[in-house]
Amino acid sequence: MDNKDTAHSHLLSFLNAIPPVDFWCVYGSTLHSTDPGKSTMVDYILGVSDPLQWHSENLKMNADHYASWMVLLGGAKLITNIADKLGVGVHFNPYVTWNDKMLKYGVVRMHDLIQDILNWERFYLSGRLQKPVNMLVDNLDIETINSVNLRAAMSAALLLLLPKFTEEDLYAKICSLSYMGDVRMLFAEDRNKVKKIVQGQFDLFQSMYKPFLEEYEGMKMVISCFLYLLISPHRGNCCKWIVAYQ
Repeated sequence: MDNKDTAHSHLLSFLNAIPPVDFWCVYGSTLHSTDPGKSTMVDYILGVSDPLQWHSENLKMNADHYASWMVLLGGAKLITNIADKLGVGVHFNPYVTWNDKMLKYGVVRMHDLIQDILNWERFYLSGRLQKPVNMLVDNLDIETINSVNLRAAMSAALLLLLPKFTEEDLYAKICSLSYMGDVRMLFAEDRNKVKKIVQGQFDLFQSMYKPFLEEYEGMKMVISCFLYLLISPHRGNCCKWIVAYQ
């Protein structure tokens, strides 16, 4: 068994330690590493039909995965309410140790996941799924549903790009969508994070978005952007992007 198969087997073994899920994906640098020599936390997203019930069961199995104050003050109800009312519908358990690996997993209601994918309601997990992930459990065919999200992300990126751009530029713009407005990018994150993600996972971005590029080309929906300099006698010079569809 090679290293990839060993890693995959290790990931799947975690399923036996938690209640059943309808969706499970691995994301981040674990499976698609931009730095193979770097030891990183394994990041999961788990989709469940009823978070309250799921957390109730998981607390019986893995109470040590949760912050102790959450367990003592309210348990599953508190955990779910905080995620729904104060957060973005996702509860994360970080720094979980499993088979000598450090894990972080987020739990989301399947309805909320699908709505975010289709409508960008919170643009949180939809932004995550615009980047390469490895779906290990997909009972509701999220991979197919996510095609709406990928097409929308590529359309948005094309509107934001300069008239001439490379394929790498396109994927970088797509990757950057979910970081727009994220204050962490100002001081806490690597300023070259997007570039590193795209260059380290270029073939995976290609496999995700090439079908949509080919679809657009087939429909002759190539977007050309023209920069016009508009001169106003009252407000001076200003520049405005005008997007033309051929």
